[in-house]
Amino acid sequence: MTALLPRTIFKPEHELFRDQVRKFVEREILPHRVAWEEAGQVSREAWKKAGEAGLLCPTMPEEYGGAGADRLYSAIIIEELAGSFASGPGFSLHSDIVAPYINAYGTEAQKRSWLPRMATGEVIGAIAMTEPAAGSDLQGIKTTAVRQDDELVINGQKTFITNGLLSDLVVVVTKTDPAAGAKGTTLVLVEATRPGFTKGHKLQKIGMKAQDTAELFFDDVRVPVDNILGGEGQGFYRLMRELAWERMQIAIRNAAAAEAILDQTIAYTRERKAFGRAVLDFQNSRFRLAELKTQVQLGRTFVDHCLDLLLKGELDADTAAMAKLWTTEMQGRVVDQCVQLHGGYGYMWEYPVARAYADARVQRIFGGTSEIMKEIIARAL
Repeated sequence: MTALLPRTIFKPEHELFRDQVRKFVEREILPHRVAWEEAGQVSREAWKKAGEAGLLCPTMPEEYGGAGADRLYSAIIIEELAGSFASGPGFSLHSDIVAPYINAYGTEAQKRSWLPRMATGEVIGAIAMTEPAAGSDLQGIKTTAVRQDDELVINGQKTFITNGLLSDLVVVVTKTDPAAGAKGTTLVLVEATRPGFTKGHKLQKIGMKAQDTAELFFDDVRVPVDNILGGEGQGFYRLMRELAWERMQIAIRNAAAAEAILDQTIAYTRERKAFGRAVLDFQNSRFRLAELKTQVQLGRTFVDHCLDLLLKGELDADTAAMAKLWTTEMQGRVVDQCVQLHGGYGYMWEYPVARAYADARVQRIFGGTSEIMKEIIARAL
């Protein structure tokens, strides 16, 4: 491993958990990576094994099947998956976006119905925000949920939905009052078995090939009013309250992936010969790697500081936006240079650096584009 500054936010119990996660990834994830990339999704068996190992919903209260752990446990899972270049398992979205929405805003009946089964991997969760004509602009969504007596009738389309094909439960962002702007946005829990709810084909992506990403269609889908999550008209505000943590998850992933690919590249340049010398022995290689190590160290230090603020309840939206902006842009630069240092082999899919290169580009888009991050940061100037 690259010698970076020691990390001080993790306690011994966190490191014991990291060891468990790392062994799980080596045993249950990496052997299946190629098959999952070809299939375009992770197997349900992997989800159930993750549940058995305690890797799903670790921060949920014990009474709902979780471990009641702090978010550093979630960060460890994200880091270990990112560091292994396993982009397929959508565990963090399930455990640290969907489940927390239900835990924070759900009724007691909703929590008891869904969270225990999400913790075991029996139920896979997704969240449906993005639409063909509405990405970062959440107020521009068109999917409607019209009230008819004690039901909501949902019509619309969502796209780029992670865990979309495997999903059993989807938090759908809808408009219950299209004329009310943000105040007309409502979150609704929709079971995959509801008539009129269909899943489109697997979307063919440049990278993150093992992660199941799909379109979802709602054609007069009827759900009880009791499926509203967090109150009618409160959806936009609920989404805004959770975005800082969601963007931190992306920052954690990118910092870990950049560090891992730097480690792999340093090892490669030590072994690879050019003109009778190791590639690392050339001054250009050493200087370039020195720059990359500096960027990785800065990114990791900032992310750890943000995690510390998060645990204290002091992380604000613009600081989270900075973390997301800087780490995603940093990882893009690091991976690009690491491909260059690999030469032609860096373009070969069997090399981790090629996978990392393909997976890195979308990080500057999802969770809010870099341009949106800059707008959020600028508002606080």
